[in-house]
Amino acid sequence: MEATSDHSPSRLPFRNAEDSFSGLDADTIAALVVNSSDITLVIEDGRIRDAAVSLEDLRRSGVVEGWIGKEWAETVTVESRPKISALLNGAGSLASQPARHVNHPTAGAKELPIAYRTVATKQSNRMIALGRDLRTAAELQQRLLKVQQELEHDYGLMRQAEARYRTIFQAVSEAILIVDADQLKVEDANPAAAVQLQMNLDDIAQGIMTSLFDPSSARALERMIAQAAANGQSSCNTVTGRKGEKLKVLADAFRQGRDVRVICRILDRKNNAVVPEMAGAPLLSILEELPDGFVVADGDLRIVTANKAFIGMTQLMSRSAISGARLSDFLGRSTTDLNVLISAIRTNGSARNFATIIRDRFGSEEDVEVSGVNSGEDGRALYGFSIRNVGRRLSTEPPIREELPKSVEHLTSLVGRMPLKDIVRDSTALIERLCIEAALRLTDDNRASAAEILGLSRQGLYSKLNRFGFEDKE
Repeated sequence: MEATSDHSPSRLPFRNAEDSFSGLDADTIAALVVNSSDITLVIEDGRIRDAAVSLEDLRRSGVVEGWIGKEWAETVTVESRPKISALLNGAGSLASQPARHVNHPTAGAKELPIAYRTVATKQSNRMIALGRDLRTAAELQQRLLKVQQELEHDYGLMRQAEARYRTIFQAVSEAILIVDADQLKVEDANPAAAVQLQMNLDDIAQGIMTSLFDPSSARALERMIAQAAANGQSSCNTVTGRKGEKLKVLADAFRQGRDVRVICRILDRKNNAVVPEMAGAPLLSILEELPDGFVVADGDLRIVTANKAFIGMTQLMSRSAISGARLSDFLGRSTTDLNVLISAIRTNGSARNFATIIRDRFGSEEDVEVSGVNSGEDGRALYGFSIRNVGRRLSTEPPIREELPKSVEHLTSLVGRMPLKDIVRDSTALIERLCIEAALRLTDDNRASAAEILGLSRQGLYSKLNRFGFEDKE
C-alpha cells in the first residue's frame, strides 16, 4: 500500500524553512537526514551517487555500499522497477513523493523490503531518497498470514469432526441426551431419544432433564447426574417415563471448557441386555467397587470396559474416555511387557502377579502387579486383568525370596510370570547361596577359611550369611 502525504504538495510543513535551516552546515543536515531514515540515498540522474545507513546489521553486511555507482532500478527486483521509475519521474513536480514499497535482492533467499520517499533538491537532476526498513512489518505480516492459515486449517478440521459427530449422533440407534450438569438443561438429543421418550425432538431440546420423565423420578435423576459429574460416571438407574414405562438411564461425564456435560443413555427393558455395564449382576457390581483395578481388553488389546479403580489409576474422567484406547498406553514399561504377559496367558490360560508399571494420562508411573486371564465370547478373544498397586510396599532393593529357584527348569518356568531383571536377581542369589554352602562344607563350617576360599572378607561373608538366613537356621 502506498502512503500519501497529509500536506499540500506546494509547500513544506515548516512556515519558514529557509529561515529555520539557514544556519545549518552540510554535516548537520546529513546527520538529520540519516537519523530520520534507515537508508538514505543520493540519486543523480537515476544513479546512486552516495548512500548512508543507520541500521547496524545493514552497515555490517555492506549491502547498501555495494549499490553506490549503480542505477537505482538495477538494485531492486524486476517487480519493483516500475515503482522506482514513478519515484524518479515524479520527483520534479512535488517537494516530497509518497512512499513506495520496493524490494532489494540480497545474497540470501530473503529480499530486503524498503519503503522509499523521495525529496527534490534545487538541482533538477538530483534527489534524496529516504528509506524505511519494512523487514519487521513483513515478518509480522508473514506470521499473521501463517496464523490465519493455521486457524483456517484447524477450523476446517473442527468442521469435519463436527460433521462426523453429528452424523454418528443422529444415526446411532441408542437414545442419547447431552445434559448441562449444573442446570440440568438438555443441550442436544438424537432422534432415537425422541422415539424412546415418545416426544417431539424440538420439545426435548433446551428442556430440563427431569421434565422429560415422571415427576417421581426427578430426585433419582438429579442424584444420578450429580454422581456422574463428581465421579465421571454413575451406576445404572431405573426411572419412570411420562407414560409410566420403565427405563434405565446410564450417565457418563466429560468436560467442555470449565463446565461439565453429562451423556445420558436411555434404554428400555428390551435393550437392557446389550448394556456392557457393571450394575447388572452382583459379581459385576463387586468388581466395579473393587479397590484393585480391573480392565477388560479385546484381542487387539483395546480397552472394552474398566472399573472405577482402573479409571482412577489412569486419571481419566470417565469410562467413555477410556473405552477403545490401547491398553499399552497405560499398562507396561513397553510393549514387550504386555507381549510377555499375553504370551504367558495364552500358554497357561492365566498369569499371576506379573510385575510391571501403570501410567496415568499425565505420564506418572506406579509399580503394579497384574494377574490376567483369557476368555472368549462368541469366538471373540477377551482378556481380563486385575491390577494391584504395590508401589508403597516395594522397597528400593527387594529382599531375597525365601524360596529360591531350585533348578534351571524352575528358572525357565518363571519366564512370563516375572520380569527378566527379577529372574536374573534370583538366579544370582541362588548361585551365591550354593557357593557359600559348598565353601562351608569344604571347610567344615570354618567361616574364616570359607571367606578366604570365596575371596570375601569375613564381614562380607557374615553379611551374606545373614542375608540368606544361615544365622537363623543355626
